[in-house]
Amino acid sequence: MDCLRSESAGPDLITCGNPRAQYEAHRVEIDNAIRRVLESGRYILGEEVRAFEREFADYVGVRHAIGVGSGTEALHLALAACGIGPGDEVITVAHTAIATVAAIELCGATPVLVDIEPDYFTLDAARLQSAITPRTRAIIPVHLYGQPADLGAIFSVAARHGIRVIEDCAQAHGATYREKRVGSWGDLACFSFYPTKNLGAIGDAGAVTTNDAELADKVRCLREYGWSERNVGHMSGWNSRMDELQAAILRVKLRFLDADNERRRRIASLYDALLVESDLILPPRREDATHVFHLYVVRSAERDELLQRLHANGVGAMIHYPVPVHLQKNICADELPNTERIAREILSLPIYPELTDVEVQGVAEACVSYCAVP
Repeated sequence: MDCLRSESAGPDLITCGNPRAQYEAHRVEIDNAIRRVLESGRYILGEEVRAFEREFADYVGVRHAIGVGSGTEALHLALAACGIGPGDEVITVAHTAIATVAAIELCGATPVLVDIEPDYFTLDAARLQSAITPRTRAIIPVHLYGQPADLGAIFSVAARHGIRVIEDCAQAHGATYREKRVGSWGDLACFSFYPTKNLGAIGDAGAVTTNDAELADKVRCLREYGWSERNVGHMSGWNSRMDELQAAILRVKLRFLDADNERRRRIASLYDALLVESDLILPPRREDATHVFHLYVVRSAERDELLQRLHANGVGAMIHYPVPVHLQKNICADELPNTERIAREILSLPIYPELTDVEVQGVAEACVSYCAVP
């Protein structure tokens, strides 16, 4: 789960994320969209979903977007559309939200976890070759914290072995790699619209994007019982439908996504400038990519003490993620030294478009007061 405002938080707490603030920023448009759906009488997979699918596909730069029930289900359905199941292996990382691995397990496949790059925290393509076996069917690179993975290197390995690439874009709406948006590179790509995401619903929702018409048709069937038409199916499927309310809300917020991402980048730059006097390791940016700062994640050898100090000073910093997946679920994995070291050091500072410069300065001052360069 990403950072949410605690219901018990006091009014002066600077929270890590604040989806309520985004609703307030677009209240009139969102309320009108909700009213439009309520008055329409169609609440599941109607015109709002179809319109959002068209608009989101255009935004990402692909031919097809399929609205589903959540980001986890987007990954699950993408894997299933590729025919991945028991006996197959899917390579991904242990430094991710547990949903990435949960989706692999939902298909009955085996997750194979590799280490991350020490600077960017994304899948280390140099470790892919040794992880590939005759049972490897797919690679899931995770664009973590808003930073695209090294897709060029990952696709180079995948192409040599004829392996599918399914992007996990849950934290990177609008990010680009080599001037193409993430979500337009893989055989399929998966998005979460959990409320704190850069593009967040007011509830659960997700999407699968692709340029492959056959895969798109399979995902559409799989999301609704395997139906090729209502009550007529030709494959086993599930119930993972996007509802009209979420689609209508997402259509409103999609119009503001680029501006919101630019605000996130400005906040990140302000943090960079204000934290230069601290001994924190600040987040680097990949040269051939555009980071959209779903999270602003710093590193500190004294992370736990710093976190306590920030909480005591009204800063709702969080850890994404404190326990790597292979240590949570006892999944067999080769040594993952970067993953395990990063998990001990990372700290997410508050960042969302409605955060004010004054609040950013307050967070930075609390950090510097504890970890100033001697």
